[in-house]
Amino acid sequence: MPSAMAQPAQSEIGVPATTSAQSQLAALLQTVGVAPLPHTGWIRVTGDDRVRWLNGMVTNSTQDLHSGEGNYNFLLNVQGRIQGDASIFAEQDALLLETASIQVPGLMALLDRFIIMDDVELAEVTGTQTGLMIAGPQALSLLTKIGLPAEPLTTLRRQSLAWNSTAVTVINAYNPLVPRYELWVDEAPPAELLQTVLDAGAILCEPQSLEWLRILEGTPLYGVDIRDRDLPQETGQNRALHFAKGCYLGQEIVERIRSRGNVHRAFTGVRLNGTLPAAGSKLEVDSKEIGELTSVAAIPLPGAAGTIQLALGYVRREALARRSPLLYPGGVAAPVSFPFFAAETMQAPSASESLERV
Repeated sequence: MPSAMAQPAQSEIGVPATTSAQSQLAALLQTVGVAPLPHTGWIRVTGDDRVRWLNGMVTNSTQDLHSGEGNYNFLLNVQGRIQGDASIFAEQDALLLETASIQVPGLMALLDRFIIMDDVELAEVTGTQTGLMIAGPQALSLLTKIGLPAEPLTTLRRQSLAWNSTAVTVINAYNPLVPRYELWVDEAPPAELLQTVLDAGAILCEPQSLEWLRILEGTPLYGVDIRDRDLPQETGQNRALHFAKGCYLGQEIVERIRSRGNVHRAFTGVRLNGTLPAAGSKLEVDSKEIGELTSVAAIPLPGAAGTIQLALGYVRREALARRSPLLYPGGVAAPVSFPFFAAETMQAPSASESLERV
């Protein structure tokens, strides 16, 4: 893991970052940061049967979505194990799946197997648009300043705005800790838009600072914290589940878990006291393995908070209920609530004060 004080690297869109990862995290928590979205993939679902069919493939209710609305979903196999995740948005004539680009081939193959006699077509449209993420307490103020007066919509809503004769799709993204927006344009790369955002006061952020923000949020990442052996309720992501939508692939297992009670282990955040362990380290109580760490980081919080060691992972529920000391090689882990909040991380100038300085 790169040090927070390492020299800034060239960003993935060719614009050099001018601040350390620690300063980038401070911007994300206190003012506003911007980052490209080169690893986001898109699948477009069309056809007259698309709504009914996709509703039977995912864990949330897509049949209730109106144009511009979205929700978060898991895709399961018949054993109820998670095969991928995606945010799904409704358009007038299509449904759009937003996911990690690395997941697109697998999800396309999974979905295609279940198109039998349905009027449904799948198309990967990842390369047709380019995105930027704007995140931080001043994100909405910045959008207004650059001429994109986005409405403060509820989470996972899309709206189309015009900027310098360019159509920009603005998404109010999942934001458990700080406001977060995505800007998508057909032109690639959106160099003029990015430069305008930077000129308005946003700090260019790179993967390290974004990873720290994700861990502070307590947001699991598919392929790291969520694997294809995990069950939906183990992840704690109830925002992905709808229990009254009807049948879908893997629904029998999800409903059985709900009706019989909790799963045996839970996705949990912990604060680490000791040496920083590697991801994959096991947790023990009384010499018995009771969990594992899936994401680990030493995070340099701004202000007086200093550097904290946090991890995400899974812990057996009985160990959490007993509040037993959780031991890992090199130290002790204590469960914490997420998103992790320290008052020092949120102290910053007001949006008007900060943006007026630019």
